[in-house]
Amino acid sequence: MTNHVYIAKSLDGYIADRDGGLDWLFAVPNPEDSDLGFLAFIENIDALVMGRNTFETVCSFDGDWPYPRPTFVLSNTLKSIPNKFKDKAELVTGSLQEVLTGLNKRGYNELYIDGGNTIQGFLNEDMIDELIISSLPVPLGGGIALFADLAEPLEFEHVSTEILIDEIVQSRYRRKKT
Repeated sequence: MTNHVYIAKSLDGYIADRDGGLDWLFAVPNPEDSDLGFLAFIENIDALVMGRNTFETVCSFDGDWPYPRPTFVLSNTLKSIPNKFKDKAELVTGSLQEVLTGLNKRGYNELYIDGGNTIQGFLNEDMIDELIISSLPVPLGGGIALFADLAEPLEFEHVSTEILIDEIVQSRYRRKKT
């Protein structure tokens, strides 16, 4: 079982602006219409685990559902998935360990963890194995931070870094197991 994060952040470490907006993600032109490695990443993923806020943001996007894998939404407040998305996502509750155990028993072992609070929760439980972070050259000056306070420091090792479309720095890190 491996838990992966694939996320973009601003130059100063935010994943959304002060209003929770993501428009800043389009500040860098993408003339090649590159997927920035997402399709190769998702090929090795069994399912997604995302928080309610991220789910609601994705539901507000125009267009088709963007994920070709089963999606599980963590929430203690959401009572059901909206009808429009019932065939796209499933609601899960419980501790992170309970959720992971349940998903693993169902055959989902390579998980994409998404959403600020969700990623932070998994990091606090030391349940992130890989981080793929794309840094855009846009300082936001505030917003939703990728990283928050941790119960204790975690160690990751650098695996690789590449520059995408001449402006985005994408780095891959693997959790050092002690």
